[in-house]
Amino acid sequence: MSRPTLEVADIIRAAGDSFWHRYGPHLAWPHRKALDAIARCRTAALGGHRDQCVRCGDQVISYNSCRSRYCPKCQGNARLKWLQERSAELLPVPYFHVVFTLPHELSALALGNKRIIYDLLYRTSAEAMLELARDPQHLGAEIGFLGVLHTWGQAIDHHPHVHYIVPAGGLAADGSKWIHGSERFFLPVVALGRVFRGKFTEALEELFQRGELQFHGSLQQIATKASFRHFLRRLFVNDWVVYAKPPFGGPEQVLHYLSRYTHRVAISNHRLVAFNDGRVSFRWRDYAHGNKQKVMTLSAHEFLRRFLLHVLPQGLVRIRHFGLFANRNRTAALERCRSLLGSQVAPAPAQKIENRCPACSGVRLVVERLTAAQIYFRMPTHTQSIGRIRVDTS
Repeated sequence: MSRPTLEVADIIRAAGDSFWHRYGPHLAWPHRKALDAIARCRTAALGGHRDQCVRCGDQVISYNSCRSRYCPKCQGNARLKWLQERSAELLPVPYFHVVFTLPHELSALALGNKRIIYDLLYRTSAEAMLELARDPQHLGAEIGFLGVLHTWGQAIDHHPHVHYIVPAGGLAADGSKWIHGSERFFLPVVALGRVFRGKFTEALEELFQRGELQFHGSLQQIATKASFRHFLRRLFVNDWVVYAKPPFGGPEQVLHYLSRYTHRVAISNHRLVAFNDGRVSFRWRDYAHGNKQKVMTLSAHEFLRRFLLHVLPQGLVRIRHFGLFANRNRTAALERCRSLLGSQVAPAPAQKIENRCPACSGVRLVVERLTAAQIYFRMPTHTQSIGRIRVDTS
């Protein structure tokens, strides 16, 4: 994929200071940290390293990445490393993709209580799947699965939901056999939605009773006991959305699909179209109207406001494992599952991430680490090259 001509970093550098001057008092330090990291990513401000090709001797100075989990440019290597680790955990069975979405009515409460509500979304949706899977009327098995939290929609608006990747089957309660699920159907989504809704609202009421929820601004209108109970009753008017996609064709397709979801940020640089006169245009898909691709234009401040909606609280984990695949027993459970399925496939060897020379395809090795000050004094301001040493800012 070609390098985009416009990046989120460009918008932050142009409009970030004025945005922060206007909205900074209402934001927290993680928002400032995210903006600063993205703006400085792969610039001389973060230092860099001098690489040399072992074949042709070509040298290049590359600037360091910010490694922020919100930076559109820093997810590629992290994604590849994570997928290599997960490839060893795939089972030789079909996999389903299940999505749990919070209703729009909970959006404001979630934004005011991100850590609590996102944890609750994870816990109650996972419990709903585990509970229905144990039911003999459905699967009658202990299952394991992986979840990825997303908080955005295509328009970078607030749309919290969890993507789960689930094997079609599970272990019998005594661990004696593998129970195969249907290859066309996992669990009834209507039942999942109702169990999810019941568990979430019950837990939400408990949090309210313990005084753990924060009510700021417009949320103060539901801060009393009577108004909050009325708010909870309104959540039962409609069914909660649970979506299940048809199964994947095989483990390779599972990994390919996971790569689209695990380390994604709210908007990629490739979706940006234009930035003119303080307004940002970007592509988005309108799922409500035939999945049509459209272009949306927002002011730079509104674009940055929406982008920062998806900055998570410090330490909140976006990728989690549940049931059989929970961290405490994942290795033993996977070995048992493989044994019952008659599969002892060795993990695929990790692919080494190499820096290749564009001129001769030789391997480029780091020969010198450079601080920001060293880069500043070494590189002339009027050019991007010194002899055979070039600067790579991609």
